[in-house]
Amino acid sequence: MFSAADFREIVSGRRLDLVAVFWRGLFWIAEAPYSLAMRARNACFDREWFAVAKVEAPVISIGNITLGGTGKTPLVEWIARWFRRKQVRVAVVSRGYGAEAGASNDEARQLEQRLPDVPHLEDPDRHAAATLAIDELATQVVLLDDAFQHRQLHRNLDIVLLDATDPFGCDHVFPRGLLREPLAGLARADAIILSRADLVDDPRREEIRRAIAYYAAPQAILAEAVHRPKGLLSASGLRREIALIAGKKVAGFCGLGNPEAFRRTLESCGCEVVGWREFPDHHAYSRGDVEELARWAAPLNADAMICTHKDLVKLETDTIGGTPLWAVSIELEFTHGEEKLDAKLREILQLVKRDEE
Repeated sequence: MFSAADFREIVSGRRLDLVAVFWRGLFWIAEAPYSLAMRARNACFDREWFAVAKVEAPVISIGNITLGGTGKTPLVEWIARWFRRKQVRVAVVSRGYGAEAGASNDEARQLEQRLPDVPHLEDPDRHAAATLAIDELATQVVLLDDAFQHRQLHRNLDIVLLDATDPFGCDHVFPRGLLREPLAGLARADAIILSRADLVDDPRREEIRRAIAYYAAPQAILAEAVHRPKGLLSASGLRREIALIAGKKVAGFCGLGNPEAFRRTLESCGCEVVGWREFPDHHAYSRGDVEELARWAAPLNADAMICTHKDLVKLETDTIGGTPLWAVSIELEFTHGEEKLDAKLREILQLVKRDEE
């Protein structure tokens, strides 16, 4: 019907044509029953009318309250490395959204490359996957990826990421907006992290902080982080400094939930973005896609084509149409509240040590 990019343009209100107004009206009608259903579901869990399973290890959930990308994967990596530095065995458990049958999805392959000593289990039954990780892999801490709404499994720490460029999903619940559930759900979070905080100005960050404080529980911590471009990575494993593309013409593309955020990150690298393409989140690139990208890039005379690591693990090529292909390697860097998150993780570490005694 329309692409993910078109959907964002419609629900954000940026499109003002009659077709967009018509769809916003339909989405607004559908928003009420969906929002009501999510409120009822959450109420059943809050009142313990729905069963919640537990596993024999501490569980940390990293999730969103909005559809689309907020930078979960860099945070999962950051937390996994935090525990590995303390010699704690960690496993990542996810639903495996977007994976082909019998294969790992793009985020799992990305983490496997970045964290070779951290197993990643994909299963819609996350309780079964967590149990397997603990029983078979001697996992001491389970990281649930994208699980804020997956309330069937008990967690010891609930972390929610909000993307500063659109923290509240156009202020509407799906399908009228991008919220997975009403903002009241933020009251369940133990920690709220504002990602890409450098992409908005100080007044906007303060406005977001006030809104978070209104919805979040008083004891919830707030931290802020940025996505720092740390270098370039090729499919064959070559690494180069990010300065390689400074002042150069690049053709950028990605298949992300929030492509605009990646474009802004790319522009911050000092390159000239002479072409830009967006694909749906978790897009499975075909040979036809690669050929189309080559035709698209040819007249641009770009010095390089740039994508995300999440895209690169699916493309598995160093060039497209003779143009070098690089992914921007991103690392999470906290600008505010890291010590508060550190304290929360140390509480989990104490649970691990207590279980060992």
